[in-house]
Amino acid sequence: MADEPLVLGIETSCDETGVGIVRGTTLLADAVASSVDEHARFGGVVPEVASRAHLEAMVPTIDRALKEAGVSAKDLDGIAVTAGPGLAGALLVGVSAAKAYAYALGKPLYGVNHLASHICVDQLEHGALPEPTMALLVSGGHSSLLLSTDITSDVRPMGATIDDAAGEAFDKIARVLNLGFPGGPVIDRYAKEGDPAAIAFPRGLTGPRDPAYDFSFSGLKTSVARWIEAKRAAGEEVPVRDVAASFQEAVVDVLTRKAVRACKDEGVDHLMIGGGVAANSRLRVLAEERCTAAGIRLRVPRPKLCTDNGAMVAALGAEMVARGRAASDWDLSADSSLPVTDPHVPGHSHSHDHVHEISKENLYS
Repeated sequence: MADEPLVLGIETSCDETGVGIVRGTTLLADAVASSVDEHARFGGVVPEVASRAHLEAMVPTIDRALKEAGVSAKDLDGIAVTAGPGLAGALLVGVSAAKAYAYALGKPLYGVNHLASHICVDQLEHGALPEPTMALLVSGGHSSLLLSTDITSDVRPMGATIDDAAGEAFDKIARVLNLGFPGGPVIDRYAKEGDPAAIAFPRGLTGPRDPAYDFSFSGLKTSVARWIEAKRAAGEEVPVRDVAASFQEAVVDVLTRKAVRACKDEGVDHLMIGGGVAANSRLRVLAEERCTAAGIRLRVPRPKLCTDNGAMVAALGAEMVARGRAASDWDLSADSSLPVTDPHVPGHSHSHDHVHEISKENLYS
């Protein structure tokens, strides 16, 4: 096992400061500092607040991860960091920290893609990813269907949300129901006690002429909000549990239906589900039912690995090292709209000799 790459990963694309350490496909540490409580009073993530929280949490979280993994920084084979997509200011904190550590340690730097990392994290749970793998990524910022034939170099977008991501819709409906922020976990909880067939909410983009793999949740969100408003206007009590269950069913029905269709159309027999909304219990159950019926093997990491974390970044970084991918240059920049077709941001030069000349003495101890 010692010859497998030991990589530290830094994730700061949104409101979680995540630092993970992996050796090959073995997770050694997964340290997270979340600023979600600081955003709750605003009802959503405030970029400036997130960036400042990352700055404060970065060094302590890295120290905690190294301690948890029982490794020394000088033993690392590389530093991986989310270069995008995400909030520009938040990403910059992570990229700057990764550069500083990599430079001081004389280690290669790997700027990687947030979405590709969400796919790669499943290797820490279920072993090497089959190639090809279809991935359904659902989170606060993204709902995407991606086909990966090589997680380090070839990830192809099949479909995406054309308006609100699934996670955004959960947050907004939770707000309308006065259930707080973030909306995903609380709606999941209320839905368990409700009837998913109580209210017939619309299924976006499921008509015969609609794009086969794209998603739209803004019509659903508006429909649910209007239904609630009408009840309140009539002086009637809103059946919160039934609304939560019916709304959730509408979302997961569309997500799983399109994902299974994409697998069948492309002849892919593995579906991986990741991103924060993959922690949703109903999504997991319905996906399992539909995949089993279609002869597709479903892979879903445990909930803690579905939300943003440093382990997923380290996992993709380790894969980059193992496959001999080019490291990033020191002018690596944060790219808030980095396309998923770029699983990582390689450098122009294929070696880090220049940093090793500078850092032979190892500036970090």
